[in-house]
Amino acid sequence: MNEIEMRFQLLIEAKNWKALKAELNQLDPHDIAETISELSKDNRVILFRLLPREQAKETFQHLSHDEQEGVIEGLAENSNKITSLLNDLDPDDRTAFFEELPGKVSQRLMQLLSNKERAIATRLLGYPEDSIGRLMTPEYVAIKPHFTVAQALDHIRKFGHNSETLNVIYVVDNQWKLIDDIKIKEVLLASPEQLISDIVDNRFIALNAYDDQEVAIKVFQDHDRVALPVTDSNGVLIGIVTIDDVMDIVEEENTEDFQKFGSIQEMVVNPLKAGIFYLYKKRIAWLFALVFMNVFSGAAIAHFEGVIQSAVALVFFLPLLIGSGGNAGSQSATLMIRSLATGDVEMQDWFRLLGKELLVSLLLGLTMAVGVSLIAAVRMPDVMLIVALTMVLTVMAGSMLGMLLPFLFTKFKMDPAAASAPLITSVSDITGVMIYFSIATWYFGL
Repeated sequence: MNEIEMRFQLLIEAKNWKALKAELNQLDPHDIAETISELSKDNRVILFRLLPREQAKETFQHLSHDEQEGVIEGLAENSNKITSLLNDLDPDDRTAFFEELPGKVSQRLMQLLSNKERAIATRLLGYPEDSIGRLMTPEYVAIKPHFTVAQALDHIRKFGHNSETLNVIYVVDNQWKLIDDIKIKEVLLASPEQLISDIVDNRFIALNAYDDQEVAIKVFQDHDRVALPVTDSNGVLIGIVTIDDVMDIVEEENTEDFQKFGSIQEMVVNPLKAGIFYLYKKRIAWLFALVFMNVFSGAAIAHFEGVIQSAVALVFFLPLLIGSGGNAGSQSATLMIRSLATGDVEMQDWFRLLGKELLVSLLLGLTMAVGVSLIAAVRMPDVMLIVALTMVLTVMAGSMLGMLLPFLFTKFKMDPAAASAPLITSVSDITGVMIYFSIATWYFGL
């Protein structure tokens, strides 16, 4: 517990609410959220009750979903505080909070919203899960092309207080169809008498509300924007998405892909706070499936029992060889999964990459074969050639598998990250055993 948390703890125990409130007013919302997250559930609620309305809204947005839910539960006796908080939240942040709650809880909290805010929340939650519609906010400033610059600035001063961002201003026609987006800098530097229609160039990039959120990530990366407009199928402006919302999605997607690559079924946000059975449930399915896959490795070894009895020395190199194949496959899969995720590689590139990976894996296999041959030459020279050939082939087979599996998963509309390291390792183990003992059978003429 740091100095701030200890001081807050002492003030709460002393019930010195006036001093505690004064301390809170000196901190920014991010620091308050960090402090709240380290306190007990009851003390979190006490601190939150003391926050003024605007500060409570900002602090709530910095908390994790579990902490947000705990605060709402703790404020259950104070319906006025919950009502104010939920109505004040930015629509996109409120949507993100609601969509993680059980349906009945969301419905109960929706009833606390004003008619206007409930209509906004219902509309945003009506878009498909993981769509841009769930990510956008309707809080932006739009102007008409016939406005002069002076009129546009007056309009911005009047309606810009609740806007998510004022870096970009949107130009719409009378049917609210998007005409252009212009930087506020262009408006500020133009002559007051100049018409907005003279500033616009009708070149803009817009997102569709029904597109997947990953589309927004790619567009932001490609065009280096701080905000992008969101339109419906008719080109009508219905909201905007800002870079901070997209960065949250990027972090979530990366975490999910990283955990999938480790064969965890669904994303675990914080293992420190997750329950034991919850963590067990997320990990057991893949591990249990991989047990049965590894049975095939044992069956393959049993099949070559005669070869092993003829040259027991072969067993000494088995873990090294099949481990090398799995490691090479994991490397290759990591490169492909990341490249597919960033858009650097497309589905149609698989054949070109196949040839390149074939040559790279051959060089890797030959280099590693030299190393393992030196070990075999000292320890067991009788199997040196077998070990060297196996090393080359297992590294090549593992690399090919690691490269092709992500493309195969993508082809069948599955997340390529599910082509995980344990899966590739297990398949590489089976392949390695078959290659190793097949070469040994041929070499010894058995």
